[in-house]
Amino acid sequence: QVQLVESGGGLVQAGGSLRLSCAASGRTFSDYVMGWFRQAPGKERESVAAISRSGGSTSEADSVKGRFTISRDNAKNTVYLQMNSLKPEDTAVYYCAASGRRLPVVLMRVQDRYDHWGQGTQVTVSS
Repeated sequence: QVQLVESGGGLVQAGGSLRLSCAASGRTFSDYVMGWFRQAPGKERESVAAISRSGGSTSEADSVKGRFTISRDNAKNTVYLQMNSLKPEDTAVYYCAASGRRLPVVLMRVQDRYDHWGQGTQVTVSS
C-alpha cells in the first residue's frame, strides 16, 4: 500500500506557472509508475502525464505537451508536475496516482491502471 499527498496547487493568472508535488509513503516508491490526472468541473477525469519507475521515460497529453513536465525524485519519494504557460482551461483538481503495473509508460495514461490515488489539489487559472 502506498499513500499519496499532493501539494502546490493554488490560484494563478494565465501565463503563469505552478509546480505540483506528490509525496509518497508506505512502500518502495521506485516500484511504482506515477501519473498525474485532472478533473475539471462537469468533466471526466483525464490523464495529464505519466512517468516510468526510473524517471527515464515520460508520456504527456497533447493538451499539455511543451507546457507541463513530469519528473520524479526517487530519493525523496516525490513526483512533480511543473506547469508553465498555464491557461484557464487548465483549471481542475489535479491528482497523482501510483501503479504497480509493468507496462510501457505510454500505456499508463489510463486511470483504470492505477491502484493508489491522492486526495487532489485545486489549480485555478484566471484569465
